Amino acid sequence: MAALVERIDAGLVDTVVVAFTDMQGRLQGKRLHGRYFVDHVVGHGTEGCNYLLAVDVDMNTVGGYAISSWEQGYGDMEFVLDEDTIRLLTHLPATALVQCDLVWPDGSPVVQSPRTILRRQLDRVAERGWTALSGTELEFIAFDTTYEQAHTDGYRDLTPVNQYNVDYSILGTTRVEPLLRDIRNHMYAAGLDVEGAKGECNFGQHEIGFLYAEAMTTADNHAVYKNVAKEIAAQHGQAITFMAKYDQREGSSCHIHLSLRATDGGLVFWEDGARTALYDQFVAGVLATAADFTLLYAPNINSYKRFADGSFAPTTIAWGLDNRTCAVRLVGHGAGARMENRIPGADVNPYLALAAMIAGGLHGIEQGLELEEALVGNAYTSGKPQVPSTMTAAREAFATSRVAREALGDEVVDHYVNMADVELAAYRAAVTDWELRRGFERL
Repeated sequence: MAALVERIDAGLVDTVVVAFTDMQGRLQGKRLHGRYFVDHVVGHGTEGCNYLLAVDVDMNTVGGYAISSWEQGYGDMEFVLDEDTIRLLTHLPATALVQCDLVWPDGSPVVQSPRTILRRQLDRVAERGWTALSGTELEFIAFDTTYEQAHTDGYRDLTPVNQYNVDYSILGTTRVEPLLRDIRNHMYAAGLDVEGAKGECNFGQHEIGFLYAEAMTTADNHAVYKNVAKEIAAQHGQAITFMAKYDQREGSSCHIHLSLRATDGGLVFWEDGARTALYDQFVAGVLATAADFTLLYAPNINSYKRFADGSFAPTTIAWGLDNRTCAVRLVGHGAGARMENRIPGADVNPYLALAAMIAGGLHGIEQGLELEEALVGNAYTSGKPQVPSTMTAAREAFATSRVAREALGDEVVDHYVNMADVELAAYRAAVTDWELRRGFERL
């Protein structure tokens, strides 16, 4: 914190963004004047309305949440600054960002906060003498239009930045390099270890990768990256979407890589040239709870449109060695040995997904679950159990999951079940373009 205060005192920073990550995975908070931040917020924190963890994606207040309601008066939550997350935002003038934890006025944690949910699972890992390392691979689609014009156009018939499949294409990414380069360089300046950028399958689809890190750091970086990437796109007069399924072509994924290490740096998943029993049990637990936690891997109605056979998005709960048709893919060896969860889409909340993976993996270790044989061949035609294909099915699996309630707690499960209920009710009430096209004249 001292370094940030020095920058403010020297006039190098005049704006501090104080933010937390909400249920939908978005940064929410305030822009504070630098002098006010130093004089009144450092050492004290700030506050915000508790409805920020009890609204839908449109910021409408909705019922059913135990922590926030009209009857309770919509009081405040306290924002507790995490000094480890301070970073400069070089795409904005003289601006820094600090991410926060949420507590109630009495100092007790807001257990429904995504960051708190992940922290509690990481504490369980730490109790065993381990730490969790992870990386998230976010895909997005970029368009040659502003966000304002996209809204005016109803988000339809937008022009993607590439008009053909540019998967691994250097030519295709060069055409978008002004945008991609700005995102990479500004993210590096914000403290993220940038690996690189590559084209993907859908028109205008790209991925910018970042080096793995401790799981909380990865989740924090993920939330910052999504927000900043949109802001930089807007500065270029362009727009990007992290929807799981924008159109009928390939969806946008967020493959999550995860491994455990001992706190002294020793390997947990690999020994004597082979996978350890703990690694196998961890993977078995993630597979056994895949349906239970699909709601946290696929948190929106649109998420389930991505699950399609032959799409590189998984439809069956299976694992394989470097097999991209499976929900779980094992890759690497030695220090690089890790599992990849291919269920989440780009709309995922990283804190919730990582918490779910860790909870499932620890369940596998605690129960000594045996890992079935690796699937060889095409998982889509394997006859293996299916990933829940609708939000309704995922909601039921999560709501009734003993593992989820034991690992996360009833307060957390009930909170995110209500989030699903709100989205399902809104979707059921909506009349879609598909219905209008099919029914307006012909029915």
